[in-house]
Amino acid sequence: MTTAAFGHIVLVGAGNMGGAMLAGWLKSGVPGSSVTVLDPAPSDTMMALITEAGARHSVAAPDGLVADILFLAVKPQVMDAVLPGLKSLVGQQTTVVSVAAGKTISSMESHLGKAAMVRAMPNTPAMVGRGITGAYSNAAVSAAQRDIVHKLLQVSGPVEWVETEADINAVTALSGSGPAYVFYLVECMAEAGRKAGLPADLAMRLARETVAGAGELLHQSPDPSSILRKNVTSPGGTTAAALSVLMAEDGMQPLFDQAIEAARKRAEELAL
Repeated sequence: MTTAAFGHIVLVGAGNMGGAMLAGWLKSGVPGSSVTVLDPAPSDTMMALITEAGARHSVAAPDGLVADILFLAVKPQVMDAVLPGLKSLVGQQTTVVSVAAGKTISSMESHLGKAAMVRAMPNTPAMVGRGITGAYSNAAVSAAQRDIVHKLLQVSGPVEWVETEADINAVTALSGSGPAYVFYLVECMAEAGRKAGLPADLAMRLARETVAGAGELLHQSPDPSSILRKNVTSPGGTTAAALSVLMAEDGMQPLFDQAIEAARKRAEELAL
């Protein structure tokens, strides 16, 4: 990517997600001089990255600056307080990109005015370049603008575009919140191992590395997860015995159905 491809990026919020995106952009070749970071109190690590890259840091919207990309990486709870101070950054050519869960395009327009807007939902593995992002663009986003946003988002992993804004709530529930489900799976496996007689620290190491290794195998293999599961399941063996519990009518699937629906509904509530 070159400066001419996307113009000037204003990143609002330099926390975990904003910082991960900034690091990814710089690594992919985005010049630091093309980025302004708005954050009242960036961490020492983030401030060092901003300074080393030659990016600009400010606590408020600089006078006279109009963003080509206004990237909002602040928590949804503070969006309504932050957005009014950003209106001067939005011009006719600006594309607004938000990664705040639940904040609708209409709610952002109420503060920023009508604009080309994208709602995106990355997840925390973006911090190690292994995330996935779901995204939705409104009708004002041109094909060229969408392509630029796609390139900026994909520095942290694949990007999947959805057809309706409502679909972002389901994306949030599945992949946005999904890493927490996997981390909790590790906790449950480790606790079950402890109850089976293993020392707690050993059980945790075994569970953690098993899930990490299985994830990497899934990442590298062209086979679907169902085939990988069948490959490790010998008829009448230990894995089959465990799966008979996990795949029962009251096993994992109905629990995940309930969990993801609860998360989807909560994402809808955050928009109110």
